[in-house]
Amino acid sequence: MAFRGKVAMITGGASGLGRICAQRLAKGGAHVAIVDIDEAGLVETAKDHPTIDRYVCDVTDDAQVVETVRQIEDRRGPLDRVTHAAGIMPTSPLLASTSERIKRLMRINYDGTVNVAMATLPAMVKRGAGDFIVFGSVAGHALTPHMGAYCASKAAVNAFVEVLIWENRGSGVRIHLTCPPLTKTPLLKQALESSNPRTIQQGIEKNIAADADHVVDLIEDAVERGARISFPTPMAKGLFAMRRLAPKLLWNIILRSEAS
Repeated sequence: MAFRGKVAMITGGASGLGRICAQRLAKGGAHVAIVDIDEAGLVETAKDHPTIDRYVCDVTDDAQVVETVRQIEDRRGPLDRVTHAAGIMPTSPLLASTSERIKRLMRINYDGTVNVAMATLPAMVKRGAGDFIVFGSVAGHALTPHMGAYCASKAAVNAFVEVLIWENRGSGVRIHLTCPPLTKTPLLKQALESSNPRTIQQGIEKNIAADADHVVDLIEDAVERGARISFPTPMAKGLFAMRRLAPKLLWNIILRSEAS
């Protein structure tokens, strides 16, 4: 475990990767504040973990985020780690969607990232210490039909955090952007229950989707090594490389998969 502090805040802590991160830190003895709009999920995450505190908060609401951070720090002290895992992944062909549904993904996935960063990172940089970890996605690089809105939102997240990393190099804060591939979390259910993309189906049928616990292991290893950006798993690395080196080939592979 790369974390050696006392107080952590995890957004998206009601399920998936956020839940795993929160429970691991709690088992390691940290005070963990989990933040999500899913109150029932927060209760489930915190069950049997007395050092996990629950905060219902909408990350798209800047004022709510600022107030939640204030409450956490008033109760537990300065944040030693912020992990931003909140996000959604409903799918649809772009022209079969609506402007509002497309922009909702941007508000939650990208605006939420901006709100959390601006509410927490300046104080960490001022102290010259801490971890700031954001879940971007390889989908922000390797684009896929039915996932245009999600890919666009994660491309924005990836770009925003990468600039944060380089603007604050040498600050003493470990700012880390991780870009996982398709992972076995509740986000898959969102995709299957919306437009059910064939690429998602095949990822499940062929057991290509990454194990969530393993992804968290790899992220912690990357943070411990001092990596600024990680593409955990060979699949993530391969997709990123293909997008850079052979984008047309990657599109051909994806489109054949969609048609099969």
